[in-house]
Amino acid sequence: MTSALAHIQSLPTWLVGRVAARGRGLVAEAIAAEGLKLMQHAVLAATAEYGPVAQADLGRRLAVDPKDMVGILNHLQEAGLVERAQDPVDRRKNAVTVTAEGEAVLARCAVLAEAANAELLAPLGPADQRRLTALLTRLHEAP
Repeated sequence: MTSALAHIQSLPTWLVGRVAARGRGLVAEAIAAEGLKLMQHAVLAATAEYGPVAQADLGRRLAVDPKDMVGILNHLQEAGLVERAQDPVDRRKNAVTVTAEGEAVLARCAVLAEAANAELLAPLGPADQRRLTALLTRLHEAP
C-alpha cells in the first residue's frame, strides 16, 4: 500500500507543479543576468507585443495590480527598456513603448530562456521533449 504522501507525489497535478516551479526557477535565474525578474520580463514582452499600450490596459492584460505595474514600469523605464508618454488618444493615460534597448534585452532573454528550458528538459531525448511539449500544449489548450 502506498503512503498518502507517495500518492500525492504521483499525481500529475503535483508533478506538473513541481516541474513548473523548477522551470520558473531556471528561467528566473537565467534572465537575472539581464537584470530582470519574471514579471518584469513578461511586462517588457507584452509592451513589445501590444505597444504603444496604455499602462492600465497592460496591467489588465497581464492581471497585474496597478500599483505593482507602476513599480515594474518604473524599473523598466529606469533601465532604459521602456518609455512612458502621454497617450495621444486619451491624455489622462500613459502609453508605454518598448525602446530599442528593450528589444535587444528581449532578444537576449529569449536565448537565455531557451537555454534554461534546454537544461530543464535535458533528461529527455529530443523525441520525448517534442512529445512532452505537444502533450502540455494539448492540456493547456483544452476547454
